[in-house]
Amino acid sequence: NAADYKDCFQAVDLLNQAVARDPGFLLAYCRLAEAHDVLYFTSVDRTPNRLALAKAAIDSAFRLKPDSGEAHLALAAHFYLGYLDYDRARDELAIAVRTLPNNARIFEWSGRVDRRQGRWHDAVRNLEHAMELDPRNFNILEAAAVTYSYMRDYGQAQAIFDRIIALEPKNIANRLWRACWIAFEQADLRPVQGVLGKNFTDNPALLRTNGPWCFAMALWARDPVAADRALAAITENTFGARMGSIVFTRAYAAGLVARMKGDEDGARAAFSAARMEQEKVVRAQPDDLTQSVELCSLGLIDAALGRKQEALSEGRRAAELLPVTKTAIEGAEILYFYAAICAQVGERDLAIEQLKTLAKIPVGAHYGELRLDPFWDPLRGDPRFEEIVASLAPK
Repeated sequence: NAADYKDCFQAVDLLNQAVARDPGFLLAYCRLAEAHDVLYFTSVDRTPNRLALAKAAIDSAFRLKPDSGEAHLALAAHFYLGYLDYDRARDELAIAVRTLPNNARIFEWSGRVDRRQGRWHDAVRNLEHAMELDPRNFNILEAAAVTYSYMRDYGQAQAIFDRIIALEPKNIANRLWRACWIAFEQADLRPVQGVLGKNFTDNPALLRTNGPWCFAMALWARDPVAADRALAAITENTFGARMGSIVFTRAYAAGLVARMKGDEDGARAAFSAARMEQEKVVRAQPDDLTQSVELCSLGLIDAALGRKQEALSEGRRAAELLPVTKTAIEGAEILYFYAAICAQVGERDLAIEQLKTLAKIPVGAHYGELRLDPFWDPLRGDPRFEEIVASLAPK
């Protein structure tokens, strides 16, 4: 979200002012490092200089107090966000908790590390403890709700979403988020329509702030008019799809809408423009994480263009660069879209093989998306696909 990135840059400016006025302000250095690391991790500024700025702030904190738990916590976040080095992050958290045994953020970060390493039950335990220590912390509640959703424990997730809504009753985006997860669980779009309006685009404020969710739900509803409106409201050239690791470009999204309308010429033109754009993006990526997610996006575009071998090669390479064993969240996301690529190009057996795995792992496939998302139309009617869908149905 562009507004979030703007907030991050503003935080950097304000924290720099704070340490300039008070060079002994240890906590400001720690928060400054985290702001730099978030800008790096989210690819807003994925440059060595941004990482160096984060490390310089952490070094300043350690100079002020070599045994600081807060500094060790900041270093843990740095290893996590900057290097995907979850083992070193875990080591730093173990040091931090010795001096800060009741710091909720240590347990929050521990839960986040657990998730990335596929230690899901540990993640739940740490996030539950973080909520006990700081029951009104939005970030902790959000992390816990999303974790339960990833694990398909929708009842626990909904209970935490209700707590978030009670804390921020005027924030309608939280209601939308809760409704979207009901759609993932039950393949029921009515709660989403209850928030967005019958046409998915009746709430201008949500359309501006949550356009990607509005777009996704419009696609699931097979409503190209609503999808067009949602896309028009999205100001960024790329936006997160599904859980957010993979992005759609505006051109690719326009191609999906055109194809839904039956405008094949318009769809091909949009997909071709998207391909030219995405090829350059892939070539510019500095590391495995960004290379993998951008390759996956290129694979989706090539699948839409009928470039079968290129699409399969790109999807396969994306999955090899970032497997679930390396990072459980992004790895599962990439595997999901690799399966979608396989389905789109007619490789049913290969798609089913991936979906069998995705149905069993967190962040894998959810009942609602398999039922509703047009990506899976090529598999409908295949008994193997229908069996996987049925296995995920609400009990």
